Amino acid sequence: MNRPTAMLRRTDYVSGQARPQVKPVARRDFTRRPAVAAGARRHYSASAALHPPVRKKYMIALLIAAHNEELVLGGTIQSAIAAGLHPDHIYVVDDCSDDLTSAIARRLLPRQNVFRVSRSGKGLALTKAAERFDLISRYQWVHIADADGAFSPDYFDVFRSSLSPSSAAATGYIRSLPGKSVSQFRAFEYTIGMEFHRRFQTLFNVIPVIPGPTSCFRSDVFAKLSFANRSLTEDFDVTLQIHRQKLGAIQFIPKATAYTQDPRTVKDFIKQITRWNRGVMQGVTRHRIGRKLSAIDAYLSYQILQNLILFVGYFVWVPYLIVRYQSANVLATIFVYDLILTFAIAMLVAVRMRRFEIISAFPIVYGLRWVNLFVFLKAFVEVIVLRKFRITSGTWENGAGRRYALPA
Repeated sequence: MNRPTAMLRRTDYVSGQARPQVKPVARRDFTRRPAVAAGARRHYSASAALHPPVRKKYMIALLIAAHNEELVLGGTIQSAIAAGLHPDHIYVVDDCSDDLTSAIARRLLPRQNVFRVSRSGKGLALTKAAERFDLISRYQWVHIADADGAFSPDYFDVFRSSLSPSSAAATGYIRSLPGKSVSQFRAFEYTIGMEFHRRFQTLFNVIPVIPGPTSCFRSDVFAKLSFANRSLTEDFDVTLQIHRQKLGAIQFIPKATAYTQDPRTVKDFIKQITRWNRGVMQGVTRHRIGRKLSAIDAYLSYQILQNLILFVGYFVWVPYLIVRYQSANVLATIFVYDLILTFAIAMLVAVRMRRFEIISAFPIVYGLRWVNLFVFLKAFVEVIVLRKFRITSGTWENGAGRRYALPA
């Protein structure tokens, strides 16, 4: 993937339009005061003295936090440039990597746009970088992205034209990058989430998480959020802060597509979703979800209750019926109906995403669906019942062992 900076036009990144050519103006000597007639009085504007000219803010800054991401960071930065964002408005904070993360960022971006911090964790690293680069006062919107993602070619153009000043934050459409069996399941999962759940959530303003690959915040809202929240899932916690502080609606921009890299193995997948589910339960307890009369409380309570009912239905009620009637026909019937329904949905997803390998990977897709449920239940018991993982360091796992370079 070549760096497309040679093709970049001179552009006004406040409006997104090409700058008109300006004719040179004759130089003037501003060191000499103009002559004033004798007896004349100088007149000064009090308002001009009290209200100096306000610098107009740029539209969007992209901030990427990275820790040992040498395999993927370069592709993410190049993808952002190709998607319509000038390198001057892309910033990287390196959270004490011990690989070539910083060197790669400096090769693709202005050196002053790369900042290395002592080991802080993603949330605190983002906070330090936003302050170092003065993003809140210089930009209208601050977009955060993961170091292992990519953007559709028109991503930032779509964002510029779609962002509403009345929204507190915005998020795009997530798609899974091509990969192995886990990515087939994620394509299945993300498509259902984006096409059905996300549209419903937008309608009732109950988006529960602004995901890492595509999260954009109005700068004044960004200033009111605590990213250094020592959570396993800082994006979920930050989203709940928006709801709890009533900072505004979260906008869904479905035409802006962001891509994310999925774990390479099932083992890494289980580690990832374990952290995600524990982080969700952290947020539920910290923000006292279910104890207030609000839309987000009702929605998240329903989601948790739905999973618990599904588990009880399959693993408590069905075994009870088998023992009572001395027959496994109930289990067989429920299993067949569930299998057919899931396969039909997988077919629709394959057609919608044009990823027909999902069909051949269906046995794994179906199996990982149940893995998801068991990991959710395990996290629920750990955090809600046993009160573990209530407070964590907020540092992220090293991705060096599970990242993989994408083909050019």
